[in-house]
Amino acid sequence: MTITLQGKRVLLVEDEPIVAMTAEDILSDLGAEVVGPVAYLEQALQLATSDALDIALLDVNLNGRMSHPVAEALRKRGVPYVVATGYGDIAKESMGLDAPVVTKPYTREILAEALAKVAA
Repeated sequence: MTITLQGKRVLLVEDEPIVAMTAEDILSDLGAEVVGPVAYLEQALQLATSDALDIALLDVNLNGRMSHPVAEALRKRGVPYVVATGYGDIAKESMGLDAPVVTKPYTREILAEALAKVAA
């Protein structure tokens, strides 16, 4: 099965430059229009509340600050998101997140499947 995000605007929230570049490449290869990447909570929150978005890829920890306000803003707007973390399901449970979690480092296939699932 070929997974595509053609025409989807995907907010990329990630504070690690190499991870952000890799995710941006994956998203672009899948046909997404990447919004970001953004590495700071305030900027992510601004985009999550005001930009036209279809999906988001959300890092849990942004420079030492938890990104749950961004997740809440996306949830209020009905924008589905996938959580990316090095903390695994612990982050999901501790933040009360209701989104799929991909554990870093993730592969193209794992990320594509998770995003396709929430985009459906």
